[in-house]
Amino acid sequence: MTKTALITGAASGLGYELSLLLANDGYQLILIDIDKNNLEKAQHHIQETFNCKVDILAKDLSQSNVAAEIMEDINGVNVDVLVNNAGFGLFGSFTDTDWEREQAMLNVHIMTTTHLTKLILEGMVKRGFGRILNMSSLAAFQPGPLMSIYYASKGYMLSFSEAIANELKGTGVTVTALCPGPTKTKFQQTVSADSCDNKISFNMGCAKAVAEYGYKAMLNGKSYAIPGRFNKFLAVLPRFMSRRAATSIVRKIQEKNREVA
Repeated sequence: MTKTALITGAASGLGYELSLLLANDGYQLILIDIDKNNLEKAQHHIQETFNCKVDILAKDLSQSNVAAEIMEDINGVNVDVLVNNAGFGLFGSFTDTDWEREQAMLNVHIMTTTHLTKLILEGMVKRGFGRILNMSSLAAFQPGPLMSIYYASKGYMLSFSEAIANELKGTGVTVTALCPGPTKTKFQQTVSADSCDNKISFNMGCAKAVAEYGYKAMLNGKSYAIPGRFNKFLAVLPRFMSRRAATSIVRKIQEKNREVA
């Protein structure tokens, strides 16, 4: 029986690596990204390598009602695995950052992801099977000065994923939030574009290894997954100090590693 996976943010980085893993396991793919050129390159490479069907949709996930458009475009195809990977970051003080960019981030990370999950989840529950992998972050575990919207949106994704994972027990559908630390992808190049130089190098994860970890956690039905022992330590560290102290530490790390030009 043919299985289908839908992956957002699939043109590069973790989305692309997860697409490779799914193709290797025999899934037909629906790849979605705003970057049409790299999306087409990903489609060609995956089809040539795995001899599987790969459909692509060039979509701006920051636009309103785009989740409904995606459902119309796939025209009733049953989605067995949904990977909500698309996202981006923005560095700077909230008083200085661009609202349009922040609104787009909130739409991608929260509104479109939540809506697409709701629309696809209905069919999964009816069929009694489905896997959902939502891209959260290590940032979900504490507030993030100078990246306030990004950290808050990832906190939402972790909370949302764990909540519906609990609701779905016994349905055959699982939801996993993947919470990586800094990972070597285009995210690190674009998070602070035109505002500062990214100097993060310590504890930088490999996209392929992070994807493999998250994929295994999804298959095992875990509600959340944090790749790397040090990242697991960082995730629980805020429990042992005041929230004010944890927030101050995050700010110092941001100021040190993302130097404003």
